[in-house]
Amino acid sequence: MSVDIYWRVGTHGDQPSLRRRVVSRGEWAPVVPGSLAPGVRDGERDDYSYVEHMGDVARASEISGFVGGLLPSFPNTDDPWATAATLARETTTYRFMIAFQPGFLHPVQAARMSASLQRATGGRLVYNIISGGGGPDQLWWGDKVEHDDRYARTSEFLDVLRGVWNGGPFDFDGRFYKVEGAGLPEGLAGQPFPEIYFSGSSRAAIDAAGRHADYYLSWLEPFHALTEKFDQVRANSDRTPKFAVRIDVLARETEEEAWDEIRRGWDNIDPTVLRGATGDSIGWQRSQSFVTGAVNGYRDLEVTPNVWGGFHLLRGGPAFGLVGSYGQVAERLDELINLGVGAFILAGVPHLEEAYRVGENVLPLLRGHDLRIDSPLLEGTPS
Repeated sequence: MSVDIYWRVGTHGDQPSLRRRVVSRGEWAPVVPGSLAPGVRDGERDDYSYVEHMGDVARASEISGFVGGLLPSFPNTDDPWATAATLARETTTYRFMIAFQPGFLHPVQAARMSASLQRATGGRLVYNIISGGGGPDQLWWGDKVEHDDRYARTSEFLDVLRGVWNGGPFDFDGRFYKVEGAGLPEGLAGQPFPEIYFSGSSRAAIDAAGRHADYYLSWLEPFHALTEKFDQVRANSDRTPKFAVRIDVLARETEEEAWDEIRRGWDNIDPTVLRGATGDSIGWQRSQSFVTGAVNGYRDLEVTPNVWGGFHLLRGGPAFGLVGSYGQVAERLDELINLGVGAFILAGVPHLEEAYRVGENVLPLLRGHDLRIDSPLLEGTPS
């Protein structure tokens, strides 16, 4: 089984560790002594920009064996389309998984932008289609479309985008989009169509993923819950689906070292306050349902061995990730592969240093699988 492993490239600054939830890399927080990208030298900002730091993360993860990087998109991030175009020259085969909400671009314009990036990069664009989690963030974009209708709009968007991809004329008359005689021009038409990673945990999302997704992408959940979700996707798919999981990883030489890092972060938060998403995201609601009973310490959020549901307290993002020794984390990833997972988006804080750590110490331990990787760090290691 072929497995693609991506890394996450933070587009909104970064923390120095999980021990304190404070941004010290990038201009998303005040630039003070101790900051990076930019830093402060002799009382003045240096010339090292955050986009250069993102380039370092992309190069580090490419060197370490990751096939590409996820570029997230939120109100407080750099734009992933512009970032991908900027970083493409910093890498050679590295794929750029652009997260975007279809409602904010017209599908014909999205097709033109995508085909231009494909032509410029040799086909290294990948889509992470998200339809929005509702609440204040959705309104920040000016989007008042209701939850299920956002997925209906996404389906139409992808129908139109595919329709114009190889040239025209293409006509479409739907609820959200109408085009007549549309099609990409010669030179852009016929570029490799980007793989689609489709996110969403609701029935509407699963139905749409069944029509359009190359990979159904889920946050990490307890493995039994992922198995049930994958079965739902299979039952609602027009074709044989493939699965991907987005996972934060905290791996160290020993399990004790890994959990000690979590403890240090836990000591700096108020465990009674769950800092999470608001709105109508079913994925977030699901993630909170897996933790039952009183939470008196950080190990109470370990719902199954090495699967910890407190990452959202230490950094922004989903709740669940893997904590353990290098060998334990590799074993859990192997278990997921055996459940049918064909791709991962891994992440760690800080992104730069953890890309090297996970690439050097975890990826080589994955066994019995055809990892689509190209890295000098992994030459001669079991695949």
